[in-house]
Amino acid sequence: MEAYLRNLRQYFPAPPRAILVVSAHWEADVATVGTAANPGIFHDWYDQGTKPMPPQVTALNWPAPGAPDVAKQVVALLNKAGLVVAQDPKRGFDHGVFVPMLLAYPEADIPTATLSLRRDLDPEHHLAIGRALAPLRDEGVAIIGSGFSFHTMSADDRATASRSFDAWLEETIAMQPPARAERLAQWEQAPGGRASHRTEEHLAPLFVAAGAADDTPGRVVYQEDLRIGVRVSGYAFG
Repeated sequence: MEAYLRNLRQYFPAPPRAILVVSAHWEADVATVGTAANPGIFHDWYDQGTKPMPPQVTALNWPAPGAPDVAKQVVALLNKAGLVVAQDPKRGFDHGVFVPMLLAYPEADIPTATLSLRRDLDPEHHLAIGRALAPLRDEGVAIIGSGFSFHTMSADDRATASRSFDAWLEETIAMQPPARAERLAQWEQAPGGRASHRTEEHLAPLFVAAGAADDTPGRVVYQEDLRIGVRVSGYAFG
């Protein structure tokens, strides 16, 4: 997984002028875009804030600049599509952003904006968000969905569930719209679907990325059987 993230940039046809990350670790009542020029780090991941973070955690930093110009485009595109959007001028990079980006872009020199999930996690709505944001791709903005293809680590049948769902995702991602969108919208009916995601916040960023892919089929670019007995994958469009 570390090697995959360190080589993430190879899956973009050209170096992006900016990045938009849809993070599994940010949910809001409506889709919300971070507009800060210098977002900083939002340490959101240690014992739910009940214990002080150890120094090796607080030492982590990814000081990339924000992308307020991209954030404005996000607002305009979602408004144009009739989708409700909010803005957050204070949101920092949560660990769904700065952890993978530390590996993928350690130079931290590419302007980066972040986008929340809508709290209801409705797949059709997040696919629609992606479709609305598709024009950003033609303007050199890389759209990254930061989540996990399996996220039920305590499931008794996690090995079987993860492999079944992974195979379904691989088949689905390679489809052309609207078949891909139709299948993703019904992901709970997939073999191993709900067993792989008791709550689907880690799957929802994929809906946005798939929606933004337009007619581009997807492919598996990373697949691994983790030591905990589950299969996980990463996908690229284009």
